Amino acid sequence: MKHLTHLAQINIAKLKYDVDDSRVGDFVAGLDFINGIAEKAEGFVWRYQDDSGNATAMQAFPDPRIIVNLSVWKDVETLERFVWKTVHVRFYNRRDDWFDKLDGNHFVMWRVAKGHIPTVEEAKQRLDHFNEHGPSDFAFGWETIPQAKLWKSKRCA
Repeated sequence: MKHLTHLAQINIAKLKYDVDDSRVGDFVAGLDFINGIAEKAEGFVWRYQDDSGNATAMQAFPDPRIIVNLSVWKDVETLERFVWKTVHVRFYNRRDDWFDKLDGNHFVMWRVAKGHIPTVEEAKQRLDHFNEHGPSDFAFGWETIPQAKLWKSKRCA
C-alpha cells in the first residue's frame, strides 16, 4: 500500500503577536526561504499556499494568529529529513520565541492516495480525531513511527 500513497501533514501554530509585528519578524522573513527549501527537498509533493507563496494570510481558524502548514510528502522518511536535516530545524528550535503553546496536539500525519490534495477542513478533522482518540491509521504522530529516529533524538535537544 505504501507505493500507492503519499503522506499528508498539518502543523498549526499560534503566533505570540500579529504577523506584522517585528517580534515575529525573523519567522515571517524566513518563510519564503524555508518554503523554498521544502519545495526543493527530496520527496516534497505539495504545500498549502496563497498567491503570496505562504499561508499566513489564509485564516483557517477563528483566531487570526493561528497559522497553518499543510503539505504532502512522498513518505515519512522524506518529511523527517526535511524537518530535522535542513535549516528548517533552526526555525523549529526557535518556536518558543514566536509561538504560544496550544492545548492538545498541533501536528498530525495521515496517508493520502497519490494525487490527492487535502483540504484544510480535512486536515483539521484529522487533527481533531488525533486529539480526541489518539494515534490510529486515520491520524498519527511521530511517536507511532518506529523508523522516526531523527524525531526521537531531536525533539528533546
